[in-house]
Amino acid sequence: MLTGFKNFILKGNVVDLAVAVVIGAAFGAVVTALVQSVLMPFIAALVGSPNFDSFAVVTLNGNDIKFGVLLTAIVNFVLVAAAIYFIIVVPMNKMIERRNRRLGIHPDVKDEAAEDPQIALLTEIRDALQADRRP
Repeated sequence: MLTGFKNFILKGNVVDLAVAVVIGAAFGAVVTALVQSVLMPFIAALVGSPNFDSFAVVTLNGNDIKFGVLLTAIVNFVLVAAAIYFIIVVPMNKMIERRNRRLGIHPDVKDEAAEDPQIALLTEIRDALQADRRP
């Protein structure tokens, strides 16, 4: 029983997943700090409020319905997504594109010779069957 557990834990994908979770948590802290300490204060300087929590509060039967809290969460989400896109995704895509150009790899060009032989065979069979059905 312990041997099976040891084999499971030592598989590469489990270790890779654990590393990804730890790095993701650390990166999440960086992105959160960027949004809360840089972007939201910048927005607060423009708008006059560090968040929208007190915006659009409706009291119904003594209970506060705070639409502004939802708006703050949406703005935070958009800022986090934008930060990840512009700081990680765009530079990484540029780096991959530069590497592919240097290596002569053109991912947009479809290689006809790389077609799956099974698909080619099925296409030939289909064409032959259609030719037999024609009067």
